Amino acid sequence: MTWGFLHFSIVLAERMLVFTLCLYLWSWLSSIHGLEFRYHNSVEMEQYLKDINRTYPEITHLHSIGQSVEGRELWVLILGQHPREHRTGIPEFKYVGNMHGNEVVGRVLLLQLIDYLTSRYMTDPLVTHMLNSSRVHILPSMNPDGFESSARDCIYAVGRYNKNGVDLNRNFPDAFESNEEEREKEVRAVMDWLKTETFVLSANLHGGAVVASYPYDNSNKGSELQGGKSISPDDDVFFHLARTYSFSHTEMHNGGSCTDLTEFVDGITNGYHWYPLSGGMQDYNYVWAQCLELTLEISCCKFPPEKQLPGLWEANRPALLAYMQQVHLGVKGVVMDSYGKPVQNAVVEVAGRKNLCPFRTDRNGEYYRLLLPGNYTITVTYPGHKTLTQTIKVPYGPDSFSALTHNFLLQQSDKSSTVSPSPQYCTTPHLENTATGLKMNNSTPLLPSVITALTLFILQRLLQS
Repeated sequence: MTWGFLHFSIVLAERMLVFTLCLYLWSWLSSIHGLEFRYHNSVEMEQYLKDINRTYPEITHLHSIGQSVEGRELWVLILGQHPREHRTGIPEFKYVGNMHGNEVVGRVLLLQLIDYLTSRYMTDPLVTHMLNSSRVHILPSMNPDGFESSARDCIYAVGRYNKNGVDLNRNFPDAFESNEEEREKEVRAVMDWLKTETFVLSANLHGGAVVASYPYDNSNKGSELQGGKSISPDDDVFFHLARTYSFSHTEMHNGGSCTDLTEFVDGITNGYHWYPLSGGMQDYNYVWAQCLELTLEISCCKFPPEKQLPGLWEANRPALLAYMQQVHLGVKGVVMDSYGKPVQNAVVEVAGRKNLCPFRTDRNGEYYRLLLPGNYTITVTYPGHKTLTQTIKVPYGPDSFSALTHNFLLQQSDKSSTVSPSPQYCTTPHLENTATGLKMNNSTPLLPSVITALTLFILQRLLQS
C-alpha cells in the first residue's frame, strides 16, 4: 500500500465522517426548527411531538388523552410557562385538528403552530406574552385512524369517519335532541379530557370551506331560533370571536364561497343557519363544559396538494394567533366563602345571559366569563351563603394579555339558601364534586382546612346562641 493511497483513504474517511455528521445535524435541526410542509403520518407526528417535548421541556408537556379505535394515541401537547399544572388566573385554551380524518390541513397547521410557538418563545414578544399568560393545549389529530385511511381527494369522504364508520362530529351529547347512541372512543376521550381542565376558549379545525362557524349548531325550534339562526346567550361574543379569526385571516373575511352555492358575509356563519347539526363538538363544549368554541373551516380542498400547505399556513397563522389572544376577553376571578376559602360549584350568572347550563366555579373556585367591553351585572349564588350581586365595568383584555380580575367574597346566610337546580342534563364535566362538599368514602380523613372551617362555624353558632 503506497503512502499516497493511504493518505487519500484517510482524507476520504474524514470527509465522509464530516458529511455524515453534517447530515445528522441537518436532520436534527430540521426536525426541531424546520418542520417540513408535508403530511406526516401518525408515527412521524408522534416522533415530532416527542422531539419537541424533549427539546423544550420547560414550556411543553406531552400526554395522551386516550386512544383511537385502532389503538393510536391521541397526543396533546401543552405549551406555557407552567405546562404541567394549572395556575390560578391562567386561562386554558385549546385547538383540535383532524376530527374528520380526510380534512387534513388543520393537522398540518397545528404542527406548524407548535413549531412556531416553541422556536420563538423568549424572542418574539407576542409569542412570549401568549405562553406566559395562558396555557395552550394542542390536539393535532382527533381521528388518526381516519387520516391513515384517507384518499388524497378534495371533495369525497374517504377517511372522514373513524374506524367504526362514525362521524365524530355527530357523536357528542346534544342539548336540543336525544342522541343516546354509544360514544366512540375518540369522543369519550375528549369528553373525559374536558373533565380534567377548565377550558375557556377553543376551536376545532376542519376543511371543505373557508368560514368561521359559531354556536348553536342545533335547535329544538324554541326561543333560540331567530331569523333562521340558533342564537346562544353569548351570541355577541361568538360573533366577535368569529370575526376576529375571519378578519385576521388573509382571505376568509372576503366571504367567498368554495362552491359558489353559499356566500358567507364577513366569512362567518351561525352553525344552524348554515346547516343544522346534531351531536356536534362545539355545542357540547359550550353547553356542558362552559368553553366557547368555534368550528374553523380553513381550506376549500379537504386534502390539498402539499405545495399549497405553505400558503395555507401564511393565510391562517395570524388568525390562529389572534384567536388565541381572545382567551383574555372579559372577567375572571375566584369565588370565596365567608372564611376566604375558594368554593367549587358556585353559580356565576351574567344578567341577560340565561345559559342552558349555568356557568359555575371549578375545583379551584375559579370562574371565567368571556365578555365584550361594557358594564355587566353578575350574580353569585352558593348554598348557605347570601346571594351576591355586583355591577362591574369590563375593559378589553386581549391587548394586555389578561381579562379583568374580580373576586367575590360571600357572606354566610342566617337562612337556609339553595341554588336553583339546573336541567337534568347539566352535569358540568369538570365539576366532579358536589356543591355541598367533597365526595369521600368512609375511610377518607377530613382535610385540615375542612376541620378548621367546621370548628369556626360551630364556635360562631355557639357565640350567637
